[in-house]
Amino acid sequence: MRKHVGDLCLQAGMLQDSLVHYHMSVELLRSVNDFLWLGAALEGLCSASVIYHYPAGTGGKTGARRCQGSSLPAEAANRHRPGAQEVLIDPGALTTNGINPDTSAEIGRAKNCLSPEDIIDKYKEAISYYSKYKNAGVIELEACVKAVRVLAIQKRSMEASEFLQNAVYINLRQLSEEEKIQRYSILSELYELIGFHRKSAFFKRVAAMQCVAPSISEPGWRACYKLLLETLPGYSLSLDPKDFNKGTHRGWAAVQMRLLHELVYASRRMGNPALSVRHLSFLLQTMLDFLSDQEKKDVTQSLENYTSKCPGTMELITLPDGLVLPPVPFTKLPIVRRVKLLNLPASLRPQKMKSLLNQNVSTKSPFIYSPIIAHNRGEERNKKIDFQWVQGDVCEVQLMVYNPMPFELRVENMGLLTSGVEFESLPAALSLPAESGLYPVTLVGVPQTTGTITVNGYHTTVFGVFSDCLLDNLPGIKTSGSTVEVIPALPRLQISTSLPRSAHSLQPSSGDEISTNVSVQLYNGETQQLVIKLENIGMEPLEKLEVTSKILTTKEKLYGDFLSWKLEETVAQFPLQPGKVATFIVNIKVKLDFSCQENLLQDLSDDGISVSGFPLCSPFRQVVRPRAESKPVNPPEGSKPGDPSHVKNKASLRHGDVSEMGTPACVLRASAQPPLRKTLHTLEAILNFKYSGGPGHVEGYYRNLSLGLHVEVEPSVFFTRVSTLPATSTRQCHLLLDVFNSTEHELTVSARSNEELVLHAGECQRMAIQVDKFNFESFPASPGEKGQFASSEQLEEERQEARGLEINSKLDVRWRIPSLKRTGEASVEGLLNQLVLEHLQLAPLQWDVLVDGQPCDCEAAACRVGDPVRLEVRLTNRSPRSVGPFALTVVPFQDHQNGVHNYDLHNAVSFVGSSTFYLDAVQPLGQSACLGALLFLYTGDFFLHIRFHEDSRSKELPPSWFCLPSVHVRALEAQA
Repeated sequence: MRKHVGDLCLQAGMLQDSLVHYHMSVELLRSVNDFLWLGAALEGLCSASVIYHYPAGTGGKTGARRCQGSSLPAEAANRHRPGAQEVLIDPGALTTNGINPDTSAEIGRAKNCLSPEDIIDKYKEAISYYSKYKNAGVIELEACVKAVRVLAIQKRSMEASEFLQNAVYINLRQLSEEEKIQRYSILSELYELIGFHRKSAFFKRVAAMQCVAPSISEPGWRACYKLLLETLPGYSLSLDPKDFNKGTHRGWAAVQMRLLHELVYASRRMGNPALSVRHLSFLLQTMLDFLSDQEKKDVTQSLENYTSKCPGTMELITLPDGLVLPPVPFTKLPIVRRVKLLNLPASLRPQKMKSLLNQNVSTKSPFIYSPIIAHNRGEERNKKIDFQWVQGDVCEVQLMVYNPMPFELRVENMGLLTSGVEFESLPAALSLPAESGLYPVTLVGVPQTTGTITVNGYHTTVFGVFSDCLLDNLPGIKTSGSTVEVIPALPRLQISTSLPRSAHSLQPSSGDEISTNVSVQLYNGETQQLVIKLENIGMEPLEKLEVTSKILTTKEKLYGDFLSWKLEETVAQFPLQPGKVATFIVNIKVKLDFSCQENLLQDLSDDGISVSGFPLCSPFRQVVRPRAESKPVNPPEGSKPGDPSHVKNKASLRHGDVSEMGTPACVLRASAQPPLRKTLHTLEAILNFKYSGGPGHVEGYYRNLSLGLHVEVEPSVFFTRVSTLPATSTRQCHLLLDVFNSTEHELTVSARSNEELVLHAGECQRMAIQVDKFNFESFPASPGEKGQFASSEQLEEERQEARGLEINSKLDVRWRIPSLKRTGEASVEGLLNQLVLEHLQLAPLQWDVLVDGQPCDCEAAACRVGDPVRLEVRLTNRSPRSVGPFALTVVPFQDHQNGVHNYDLHNAVSFVGSSTFYLDAVQPLGQSACLGALLFLYTGDFFLHIRFHEDSRSKELPPSWFCLPSVHVRALEAQA
C-alpha cells in the first residue's frame, strides 16, 4: 500500500510525500523479500529523485539540474501530512565523526531525495530485481531506458552503454514487427544520445532491415531506405563525393560498401532507378580503392544494367524529405594525372608584329620594378599560358590518364568543359587497356569567339554515366595553367610543290619547325623551277604574303642567288578567298665552285694523265699538287714546263698548237679509264611564308609557314686550267679554259658567239673565247657601308668576286647534256687569279694608233707607194693621276716569217718630219695626241714598232700601262 500511495503522490506532483512513501515501502518490502515490488519501489524512488534533480525532464540531451540546497515550493510543503515529517537517515551519508561535511547534501537527504549517484545505483538494484522474473522483461527494459537517459544527462556514457547492452539481451516474447522496429529505433536513439554513433547506426540499420523482414507481407522499402540514410553519419559516410577528396579515408570501408549496396537495392525496390544509379555510381567512385577485381567487374556490370534503362546524369536528386543528393562525376574512371594545354602547330601559331609587341605593356606604376607587381604577375602566369589560340582553329588539350580497372575501359563522349569563350567541343571516344599506366589523350575543340578561355575540366560517359569532371576537384593533378587567350581568326595556308617530299628532315639551329620538306637533285650550274601552290584552307581571306629565304650553314662556296622569285605575280591574285589556290614560282640555281678538286687531280693522275701542267687557278683555293708517290713527268724538249700544250696520256693523246686566235689546243681522253669518284654536295635552305588576313590581320597578327628544301648537287664540268693569250687588238684577249666532263654522259659546252664543244664522259678539252677587256677601275673601291669596317683582305676578295661576276656574265659559258635534256651554267667565278685578271683588264692608259684617220688595231692598213701616210698616236688617261709627258719613236720593220726581222729600211720607208713623237702631260680622264707622216717607197707589208723613251716619268709607271697596238701597213703599187 505504501508503494501505491507513493505512486499516487508522484502522479499528483507531491514529490516530498512520494519520496517518503517510497522509502518506507522499500524498507518494508526489503524485509519480506518481495523483489518484484521492491524493484518497483526503487524505480519509483529513482523517478521522484530524477524529477527533483532534473525538473526539465530527461527527454533531451541535457537537463536542468536542481541545486540540492533548494527547497520545494511552499504550497507543496503545506500539503504534507503530519506524518510526513518523519526523517529517514542514511547511515552511509555520515562521516566517521557523525557529521556530514556537505550541508546542502544533508538537507537534501533529510528530504529523502537520492543523490545523482544514488539514482543510478538504485536503478541497477531495481533492474537486478526485475531480471529475476521472466515476465518482467518489459518493465526491466523500461527501467534500463530511464537509467540511460539519466546517465546521458550526467554525461556518463560508458555506464549508460552497460545499461543499453543489458537492454539488448532482455528477452521480450511475441513482439510484433512494428514493436521490434520501434525497439531497435529507440536503442539507436539512445546510443546516439550518449555519443555512440556507430552503435546507433548499427541498430538503426537493424531496424531498417526489420522493415523488410520476410515475415512482413508488404515490406516497407521506403521506411527501410529512410532509416538507411539516417545510418550514414554513424559510419562516417557522406553522399557528397567532394568529402572523399579531403585527406585519408574515414570509416570502415567494408561496412560502408555493404551499406551502399543496401541503399542501391532499397532504391531499386522502391522503383527509383535514377536513385539506384546515383548510389551505385557513388559506390564505384568513392570505394574504388577498396574493391577487389571481381567486385569491380560485378559493380560495373550492375551499373551498366541500370544505366541501360536510366542513364546517369549530373542533375541534383531531391528526395521527398528534402534531402538533396549531389551528382557523382567519375573522376577516377579514368584517373587524370596531368592536364596540359597544347600550343598550335608551328605552322599555325599566331605571331605579333614587332611594331605592336610593346603596345599592351602596363604603365600604371611609375617604377621600373616593384616586388608587388612582380608577385601579382607571377601568380597570373601560373594560371595563364604564354601562347594564344586562334578563333575558328582546332585547339588541343592533352590529358595523361590512367585506367585503374582490371579490364578494358571504354570512355565515350569525352570532351572539354570551358568558360569565358563560346567553345565547340569535339567529343572523342577512347579505349584504355587494363591498368594501362599513364596514357596520353588529346581532347580538341574550336573556339567560336575571341577573349580569354579557361579550361575548367572535361566530361565523359563511362558505363552509361555522364560526368562533368572539374579540375579543381581532381586530387593530385598537375597543370601548367588552364587559361589562354583566343585571338581573332586568321587564314590558313597549305602548300604543295612540284618536287617530291624529302626523307631528310631539316633541323635549323633556330629551332623553327619545318612543315614540309622537299628534295631535288641537280647538276652544278643547273637551274630548276619550284612550283608552289598556295591554297587557303581557312575561313578568312589571305590578304598579305611575305616570302623570305634562309640558307643553312654550308661548307661550300655558293655563287649567285641560290633562290630567286618574283612575288608580284602571286600577290596580284590577292586577296585569296577561302578554297582558292595561287601559284608561286621559285627558281633554284646552284652554282658551286667549278675549279678542279683534289680527288679529280688524283683520278687524272691514276689514269696516266700528267697534271703538273694543270694548276688550279681558283684564288679561294690553294694549288693542289700531285700526290707525293706520283713521279714527275719530264717535259719533251722544246716545250716549257707549264705550257698548256704539254699533255701526256698513256692511252691516247692528240696534240695541237694554240694559235694566236686561240683555237682548241689539246684533247685529253683516257680510252679505258674507270669512272671518277663523284662528290655529292648538299645544299639546304628554308623558305618562310609570312601571311595574314581577316580580323587577325587587323589586330596585328600573322602566321609563318616554312618549307624545307634539300638539294643534292652533282658535279657537271670542271675547269682544270684557266689562262690567257693576247689577241690582235689591245682591247681584246683570248681566255683559254680547259674543261673536264665529270658526268657519265656526253656533254656539250658553249660560250657566247662560240661553237659547241663536245665532251665525252671523263674527257678534257680546251676552249678559247675571245673577249673584250674589262675596265675594272669603274668598280667601286668600297663594296658598301661595311667597307669601312672590313679588312683589306676582305675588300680585295670582294673586288675579285665582283670582277669574276662581270666576266662570267660576259662569257656566258653553258653546258648541255642532250641525253637527259638538261642544261646549266658553267661559272668562272672564283677561278680567276690575279694574273689572269690583269690580262683581262684594260690598261689605265689607252693608246690608239690611227693610219690616215682609221684605227689600226686588228687589220692591216692599206696605202699607195709614194703617197704620204698620216700617223696619229692618241693617249686617253683613265687613271686617277696625271701622266706624261712622253717621247715615242716609231721604228718600221719587216717580218720575214722565219724569225728574222729586218730593221734596215732606210731606202724603203721615209719619214716626213721626225720619227720621234712628243706627248704633253695628260690629266685624269684627259686626252692627248701627236701627229706624223710616213712615205713608203716600195710595195710590201711593213710593221711599225712604237718604242718609248725611258725616263724618270715612264719608269714610275708599270710596263703594262705602255701597251700599244701593233701597226701593220700594206703598201700597194701606185695607181697609173
